[in-house]
Amino acid sequence: MDGFLNINKPPGKTSYEIVAEVKRFTGVRRVGHAGTLDPLATGVLPVCLGRATRLVEFLAESPKTYRAQIELGIVTDNYDAEGKVTHSGDYSGIGRQDVESALVSFQGVIQQIPPMYSAVKHHGKPLYRLARAGLVIERKSRAAVIHRLELVIWEPPFSTIEVECGKGTYIRTLAHDLGQLLGCGASLKRLVRLKYGPFEVKDAVSLEFLHEAFQRGYWQRLVYPADLVLMHWPAVVAGDEDCRAIMNGRPVEHKSLE
Repeated sequence: MDGFLNINKPPGKTSYEIVAEVKRFTGVRRVGHAGTLDPLATGVLPVCLGRATRLVEFLAESPKTYRAQIELGIVTDNYDAEGKVTHSGDYSGIGRQDVESALVSFQGVIQQIPPMYSAVKHHGKPLYRLARAGLVIERKSRAAVIHRLELVIWEPPFSTIEVECGKGTYIRTLAHDLGQLLGCGASLKRLVRLKYGPFEVKDAVSLEFLHEAFQRGYWQRLVYPADLVLMHWPAVVAGDEDCRAIMNGRPVEHKSLE
């Protein structure tokens, strides 16, 4: 079985735990995922099966859309609600217009410093392991792209925003940096991934639904074809000879289909 499952990840589970459960449900040996979600986060988690695992790098280039609830006045060590509170700030003088004006600063190409509680590696070790050991490592900023950013709900101290962004964007860092700009501090309270490439949360299935589908023998109907993630790429038609060349890593001449 080769293809993708669109899983609606529940809160409290890691992306790796979702992959382990899919392996157990389906019996497929090669299973992976695209776009790690923190345990706090919910929503679209594409899980790839079989040879579709080789297409994750192409899906990674697709934009993602999130809905994030940010709590003003609370700063935590990992930038979200599961972290230890390190600072409390006064948000009473901040209004909707202040937040909307601040959000303008984060649109387009921006620089972000990865949080200590992240999978970014330092000398081969993930930063989150070092953070759990009480270490703080100086991190270099990285470029991120925010295509769209808007305030959709304003209920102080909570600001709910929608973000459409490129790969490598940390929504936790966005929440933290917004709080710094506003002067009151902030952290991420809730996060839902609404869309990732062709996959949308309205079409995503729960683990409970997948488990039932497996027990009843129709889980394969939930698998999207592997080439779905390539539909926006230019296409070519290759004959047998060209196919053999491609499979062996040799270059071929072709014309893209219009």
